[in-house]
Order: sequence, then structure tokens, then C-alpha cells
Amino acid sequence: MDLRITEIFYSLQGEARSVGRPTVFVRLTGCPQRCSWCDTPYSFQGGEKQSLDSILATVASYGARHVCITGGEPLAQPNVHPLMRQLCDLGYEVSIETGGSLDIGEVDPRVTVVMDLKAPDSGEVHNNRLENLALLKPTDQIKCVLASRRDYDWARLQLDQHRLVERVADVLFSPVWDQLPPAQLAEWILADRLPVRFQLQLHKVLWDDARGR
Repeated sequence: MDLRITEIFYSLQGEARSVGRPTVFVRLTGCPQRCSWCDTPYSFQGGEKQSLDSILATVASYGARHVCITGGEPLAQPNVHPLMRQLCDLGYEVSIETGGSLDIGEVDPRVTVVMDLKAPDSGEVHNNRLENLALLKPTDQIKCVLASRRDYDWARLQLDQHRLVERVADVLFSPVWDQLPPAQLAEWILADRLPVRFQLQLHKVLWDDARGR
């Protein structure tokens, strides 16, 4: 039971509700989407096949409580499901970062889903699987990465149209690094009194987006 792995590393969680927490990241290889602002294109191909036991041993070596399964698109590999189940069985707090184009229905209910809704400037808005919204748990999170005012207005519409705040623990609005000034997004959120969580990517602030950090 193998998975193709781009990297496993230990760092601070840079996004979402657990930002700042020491975390082991398991980055799976491959992604069906090609977002215009993607910051991990190196995960699209290559990687190395690793057994489930090998992955679990590497995770355990860091001694962290939280594990984040990311990509690429981790749900593109079916064996991610037994990996998540075993991590949960071992007592880890597990989250998965998914682009929102694939079915989340089989994700172990103990896992926190952090799911993107792709805004227009990503080039992938047509691939949002809106059926996933009904599958999200109150402990899950929705992330909107925004590159422009057009993206922001679109995300604000989704907030109302799909009652996103009522579905999940947090709706996260994040500016695309080097495209939308963070202060501008913050001002829009405050002016419209949106009940969302503004976020910056902490790992970029600390380590300038260095790989494996």
C-alpha cells in the first residue's frame, strides 16, 4: 500500500485555524488542477513511492501531535484514506488540505478538512465541486485565496449564497502572495463587516516560501 510522496517535513502550520502549531506535513505528489497562483508546482510530478509503514515511521520521528496531509491534491491518491485512518487511530490530530475539485465524502470524519473554493483568477473556478459543501462538518474550514477585487466580490457572494459561515468552523480569506496587498484585503473585510478570518501564509512571512519550511 504505497503513496507517491513529494516531501515530509516538520514546520509551523502556516495557514488555517491551527496556524503557528508545530506540524508534520506529508505532501503527496500530483494534482488535477493548475491554479494560476500555485506555490507548489514542484509537487505536480515526480516524488517517491513510499509504503504506509515508512510514512508513519517518518511522521513519528518528529514527535509532533498534529499532521497535515497536503499536496498537490492529496485526494487524487486513493491510498490517502488508509493513511489518514491510521494516523487518527494512532492519536494524531489530522487535517487535509484539498483543492475542492474531488469528492471529500470518504474522508475519515476524525480528520479536519480545509477545503478551497477556487476564485475566478485562479483559472479553476469551473472545477469547484459544490456538492462537497453539504459534506463539510462543523469542525471543517473553507479557504478562499484571492488575487483581486473581482475574486473578493465573488467570494463574498459565495459566503451569502451558500451560507458558508453556518457550515464550518471558519471561512478563511487569504491574499495571493505578491498580487493582492494584505492590507487591502483586510480593509475590504472590515468595510463589509464580513464574518471571516483573514489570514496570511505564515511560512512565507518567516521563511520566504522556502521549500520544506
